[in-house]
Amino acid sequence: MAVIGGGPAGSFFSYFLLQTATRVGLGLTVDIYEPRDFHVSGPAGCNMCGGVISETLVQHLATEGITLPETVVERGIDCYALHLDVGSVRIETPLHEKRIAAVHRGAGPRGIASPNPCGFDAFLLALAQSHGARHLRQRVESVNRAEGKPLVRAQGGASATYDLVAIATGVNGPSAKLVQSLGLPYREPPSTKTYICEFLLGRETVQATLGSAMHVFLPHLPRLEFAAIIPKGEFATLCVLGHDIDKAIIREFLELPEVRACMPPGWEPPVDLCHCSPRISTGPALIPYADRLVFVGDCGTTRLYKDGLGAAYRTAKAAAKTAIFHGVGARDFQQHFEPTCNSIAHDNWLGRLVFVVTRVIQHNRLLRRGLWRMVSREQGVSGAERRMSIVLWDTFTGSAPYREVVLRTLHPRFLLRFLWEIAAAGFERSTDWRTHASHAR
Repeated sequence: MAVIGGGPAGSFFSYFLLQTATRVGLGLTVDIYEPRDFHVSGPAGCNMCGGVISETLVQHLATEGITLPETVVERGIDCYALHLDVGSVRIETPLHEKRIAAVHRGAGPRGIASPNPCGFDAFLLALAQSHGARHLRQRVESVNRAEGKPLVRAQGGASATYDLVAIATGVNGPSAKLVQSLGLPYREPPSTKTYICEFLLGRETVQATLGSAMHVFLPHLPRLEFAAIIPKGEFATLCVLGHDIDKAIIREFLELPEVRACMPPGWEPPVDLCHCSPRISTGPALIPYADRLVFVGDCGTTRLYKDGLGAAYRTAKAAAKTAIFHGVGARDFQQHFEPTCNSIAHDNWLGRLVFVVTRVIQHNRLLRRGLWRMVSREQGVSGAERRMSIVLWDTFTGSAPYREVVLRTLHPRFLLRFLWEIAAAGFERSTDWRTHASHAR
């Protein structure tokens, strides 16, 4: 078996393939083609990602017996702060039991004082190797067929045939180009450009200003869905998600008062910082499988705007189990792998609905005030009654499917409470206006 791409999707696939094969007494060899060295800091060892491991994925990994070492987790996130132009509110874990982890994908951003050789990608690749996978530090140029089997040709001319090839190159990799000569119906997922950068603040400053909270922003800016600042060690990672995010939007975002208030006093964005503008998938790939070929992770199907690592885990595990228990033909993947992809894709349709509503709130100050009032008042009640806080937590951390988020918002008590807070916010605004008018007279 060959795996092209040694990021989380490729490493998860290799791990589950080898682990399951061992359990059923099947002998397998797995080659992972990954030219990058995840022990190197900066862009050369990075996989261009915000680096947030959702609570759901943490739980799944624990169930698999995979415990993230302390050296991998840069910071545990136990709450988040919601920042709006009408106010900010700190939201503790709604049920006091949720945890997410912030990690670096490589050894750390460019400029890190002490590179961490135990980043998330390096940890997973080592895990796959510990189960027998062989890491080939080679770049694959093409996948063809020889006598019905995939023929992998690496840079430098080396080639080998395999019984199965899993492609896990992500949405920024050459997934379609690799199989171009095969004439497959596969089409890459649609994608959009986003923005990620790292601010070097120092551990003490990060702790004092950001703490262990993920800071979420819902600004009223065009093409911007939401942004988050995530504390990690001596750095803070800024992730801006939306549609074709460019430098002008980033500059406007960093000048917002609520963003300034979140950063250290007198802080200015550095001119030279570690940053990237990776593309993220906004939809599923077309037919992410063929005879003896399967696409896992972002180049197949992933979740909309978040929890891409969790989707990599799910699709990689489904593909590996299909290969071991059912076969490596296109029909096998259609029957046993595609349902997992469809489940994620269908949930993303509900995710689009969630972000349509979020955009309406972003564009209406009265709704933003109602949202802020509701979340602020919930912090004094018991966990289950903090309905808006749970909805926001699950939406922005990716800890639950969008289907659950939508169902929570349809609860009558949620809707009535939100309408009440909107009305109260409108009354406050009217009172403020009359007070100002009276003072003016």
